[in-house]
Amino acid sequence: MHIDLPEKLYYGIGEVAEAFGVNTSLIRFWEKEFDVLKPKKNAKGNRKFTPQDIKNLELIYHLVKERGFTLEGAKIHLKENKQKTLDRFEIIRKLESVKAELLKIKEQL
Repeated sequence: MHIDLPEKLYYGIGEVAEAFGVNTSLIRFWEKEFDVLKPKKNAKGNRKFTPQDIKNLELIYHLVKERGFTLEGAKIHLKENKQKTLDRFEIIRKLESVKAELLKIKEQL
């Protein structure tokens, strides 16, 4: 899954939920469940997600939605193998983008 968000310092929860194709309640739930998610809150209490938060959300989404981990399994996996998982995740995303570009080129030929 490719997340298409513009380059910004902070993202609102609505933007994030729309980019991931989930409800805002799921994002809030994951925030409570996973320690790696710590969005900043403004004076009104609105959540503002940083690009690092988005990367963590992508990783959580990948583990839970794409690989089928339970929440507990994803938490344990992140605690024990975070860097290894993050490296693999980045490689997978880069390969997916290369594949998409190659398919575009194939279509043009």
